[in-house]
Amino acid sequence: MKAIVQDRYGSPDVLELREVDKPVVADGEVLVRVRAAAVNARDWHLMRGDPYLARLVLGLRAPKERIRGTDFAGRVEAVGRDVTRLRPGDEVFGEADGAFAEYVCASQAVVEPKPDGLTFEQAAALPLAGNTALMGLRDLARVRPGDRVLVNGASGGVGTFAVQIAKAFGAEVTGVCSTKNAELVRSLGADHVVDYTREDFTLGGPRYDVVFDLVGNRSLAECRRALTPSGTLVLSGGGVSGGGSLVGPMGLLVRGWMLSRFVSQRLLVLTATPDRKNLAALRELVERGDLAPVVDRTYPLPDVAAAIRYVEVEHARAKVVVTV
Repeated sequence: MKAIVQDRYGSPDVLELREVDKPVVADGEVLVRVRAAAVNARDWHLMRGDPYLARLVLGLRAPKERIRGTDFAGRVEAVGRDVTRLRPGDEVFGEADGAFAEYVCASQAVVEPKPDGLTFEQAAALPLAGNTALMGLRDLARVRPGDRVLVNGASGGVGTFAVQIAKAFGAEVTGVCSTKNAELVRSLGADHVVDYTREDFTLGGPRYDVVFDLVGNRSLAECRRALTPSGTLVLSGGGVSGGGSLVGPMGLLVRGWMLSRFVSQRLLVLTATPDRKNLAALRELVERGDLAPVVDRTYPLPDVAAAIRYVEVEHARAKVVVTV
């Protein structure tokens, strides 16, 4: 099968389209014929081995997982012996390493039937970013009707989902984005939009019950100024680009975790983990009409390097998807 393979850390130039062995399904797994796969900030972090400290886990000299990509949507080709929920021919979506390929094997624990009414491209955009938004708002912030929620990075992959999910939970939502993305964020249901090129949400403005920081470009002190005295700050700064750092956004996340013990505000660090129950919750939101993936651009599989470069350098809005 064809797949995007990486043998060393570096720029998108290290990514190559190659013929590799088709994966063999194991017990508890499904083999999926990939129709579409989404690009995430995680992909360029893994591609570059950035931050450097993460290489202790990812692989010191080269990534342990050689095929890039995580989010996928496609049709089940085969199922392992212990799989009872899914069968060949089912249309599914989920998360697994190696999604930039014609086939991917995934545990049944991270795969769900594709939402009705979505294309494969739209479904592929959901898993990682949608799950991050859902866990940040539902599980950590515990958003309730009437809460004032600010999403910093509202036009990004996670942000476009976060605005819609917060609205579905009954919150009053403010999205922070650039001038060119203001209309997009409003169209997703944001009650208010802050254009960061003209206004600083941390200075003299409203105070929020929840600040969901998806950028990591503001200090803890600045973010806390935007909160009510008992408000919640959820930190998930994985989208910060630039590269070449020792700890990257982890520095801000660690400081938030340490400070949280000494202040009245809740400072929480988000670690999103794949879970089919969350995929099912996202599917329900889609099928109720409360959530719609926004796809900025699509690229064919041979152009994954260009797709990742676009996400990393040009600050893509919403999601970028690879068609297979």
